[in-house]
Amino acid sequence: MRKILIASLLTLTITAPVVAHEHIRPGLWEITTRSDLLALVPHIPSEQMQQLSTLASRYGLKLPEIENGAATSKVCITEEMAKQEIPTYFYENRSGCTVKNATRTGNRYQLDLACSNQHFQGDGFAQGSFTSPESFAGNTEFDSTIGGNLVHASAETSGRWIGEHCTAVNPLQ
Repeated sequence: MRKILIASLLTLTITAPVVAHEHIRPGLWEITTRSDLLALVPHIPSEQMQQLSTLASRYGLKLPEIENGAATSKVCITEEMAKQEIPTYFYENRSGCTVKNATRTGNRYQLDLACSNQHFQGDGFAQGSFTSPESFAGNTEFDSTIGGNLVHASAETSGRWIGEHCTAVNPLQ
């Protein structure tokens, strides 16, 4: 069960939000993801959380702060990233995930995810909308197989622009 929970947390970490160009400001953003799986984090022993953090770093990910069933992280969006019509950089090439069928209509976006690596395989769907140039909200549904077990994960994600400067936060690569 612990392996399923840890792999599921990695899945939620990589299935964070998408942001798009007409309604987004470059700079520092705060991203919050809420899910039932994240509510289980306080029950994971600290040594296993350290192992999870180490595993995430192997994939170039940093585990966000997790509290009260929500993961919060800061993300730097560069000018170049903000110009992308459908910025797939939050998903593409992260832990073996690829984006398919990405579309955007007005302030709404949606995309399909296909992920496959040694720890999990799965497919998902993400959608959301930009409520202003400085905020968005969306959700992700993801079905995966982790250690031979079927796991369904869903998450609600929101983002808000914090400021123009990204001090101490590196842009996503």
